[in-house]
Amino acid sequence: MENVEIFDSEGKGRGLRATRESWAGDVIFAEPAYSAVVFDNLSHCVCHSCFKRQEKLLRCGQCKFAHYCDRTCQKESWVNHKHECLAIKKAGKAPNENIRLAARILWRIEREGGGLTEGCLVSIDDLQNHLDKFGDGEKSSLMEDVQKFMDFWPSQSQQFGMQYISHIFSVISCNGFTLSDQRGLQAVGVAIFPNLCLTNHDCWPNCTVIFNNGKIELRALGKINKGDELTVSYVDFLNLTEDRMEQLKKQYYFDCTCEHCTNKTKDALLLAVNDGESKPEDRVVKEVIQYSKDTMEKIEKARSEGSYHQVVKLCRECLKRQEPIFADTNIYMLRILSIYSEVLSYLQMFQDAAENAKKMIDGYMKIYHPNNAQLGMAIMRAGVTQWHAGMIEVGHGMICKAFAILLITHGPSHPITKDLEMMRSQTEMELRMFKENEFVYYKMREAALSNKPFQVMDEPNIEAPTNLFHKKPQEAKS
Repeated sequence: MENVEIFDSEGKGRGLRATRESWAGDVIFAEPAYSAVVFDNLSHCVCHSCFKRQEKLLRCGQCKFAHYCDRTCQKESWVNHKHECLAIKKAGKAPNENIRLAARILWRIEREGGGLTEGCLVSIDDLQNHLDKFGDGEKSSLMEDVQKFMDFWPSQSQQFGMQYISHIFSVISCNGFTLSDQRGLQAVGVAIFPNLCLTNHDCWPNCTVIFNNGKIELRALGKINKGDELTVSYVDFLNLTEDRMEQLKKQYYFDCTCEHCTNKTKDALLLAVNDGESKPEDRVVKEVIQYSKDTMEKIEKARSEGSYHQVVKLCRECLKRQEPIFADTNIYMLRILSIYSEVLSYLQMFQDAAENAKKMIDGYMKIYHPNNAQLGMAIMRAGVTQWHAGMIEVGHGMICKAFAILLITHGPSHPITKDLEMMRSQTEMELRMFKENEFVYYKMREAALSNKPFQVMDEPNIEAPTNLFHKKPQEAKS
C-alpha cells in the first residue's frame, strides 16, 4: 500500500491520504476481499468465487448450496468454503448472508489470527463497529443474528466470545461493501475490504470504488495532490442535502459536514421550478411535490407486481402535472423520467423512451460530478436506447460520452468498458454509413435487425447497486 497512508482526519477519526500525486483514472490501490458471500436470493445464479452471473453453474455436491462457474472457481474458493460446506450440510440449510459472512471472517481469523494480514493497513479487530450507536431495533436484530450464528457455528471450530462475535456483526453492518456482477449492473453480494473501510465519505468525492476481476479498485476522479485525503461517496448524490444527511446518519452514524452538505450545493437545482412570467405559486409547487411522492409509491407497487403498462400510465400522468411546474433538474421529475424511460425501453417503446431518456440525461449532467460512475452508466443506457430508436447521431454521441466517463471510473479492463468500446466502434461505423446515405443505412439496419433475435432490455426491477456499502434491512416487527 505504497500510495496511501493512515492519518487522523479532523472531525472524522482515521482516514486515508495520498502519498503521491494521482490523475483522473489512476488506480490508487486495489484490494481483494478479506471475506465475501453471495446474496441469499442469488446464490443459485452467481458464482460463489468470482461473483459473475452465469446461466449454468456447477453446484457443490456436498452442501448443495454453493455454485461455481467451473472447477477452477470451485478450487480457488475451497479454502473459504471448506468449513462452511460442512456446517451447511450439518444444519440442513444455509443461514442468511450476514451469518455466512461472519462465519467466513471468523474461519479466516481461526486460520491466520486477528492481526494485520498481508496488504492490509488495519486489522478486522481494529475496524469501527459503532455498536454504542445502535438503536434498540438494530441491537435486537444483531442479537438475533448472533444467536442464529451460535447455532450454525461448529463446536469443533475455535470458539469466540459473544462480545467479539457482536463486533464482527457490527463491522459487517457498518462496513459491508456491496459487490456487483461482472458488468456492474446488479448488486450480487457483500464483502469486507479493510483498507476501503478507512476511506471517509464526501458527497463530492475525489475517488470512486469499482469491483473488477475479484478486487475493488480505488480510482481517482481527477487530480489528487500528495497529502490530500482520499474520499468516496457512501450514498447516491442525487438526493437533497437533508435526505443524504439523514441516510448517512441512520446508516453510518455520522453528521456529514462536507462542503456540499454545509452549503446545500445543488439543492436549488434539485428543487428548481420553471422561472419567468409563468413561475408557479408556492402552494402549487407543494401540491405537485406531494402528488409526485404519492405517485412514486404507486409506481413502486406496480413495479413489484410486474405491472409495467400501469407504471407507464402513472409516469405519463405524473409528468403532465410536473412539466408545467418543474425545471429540468428537479429531482421529483428526474426520478419519474428515470423509471419512465427504463420501463418504456423494456416494453420496446423506444421512440418515447429515447425522448424521455434524453431529458433525464440533460438534467443529470447539471447535477452529477462530471466523472460520476452512475452518470456514466445512465448515459450509456440512454445511448443504447437512442440507438434502438434509430437515432444514431445522438446515440453515438452519448455512447462516446459514457465511454469517456467509464474509462476513468471503471478503467479499460472492466467488462462494461469493453462492451461500451465495442458499441462505440459499431455506432461509429453506422454513423459513417448514415452520413453517406441515410436511406440505404435504414434499409440495411432494418434487414439486420429482422435477421437476428431482438435484444430485449433487462427487466427494469433488477436491483442495481446505488450505495457503496450494504446495509441489511431490518425486518418489520408484527
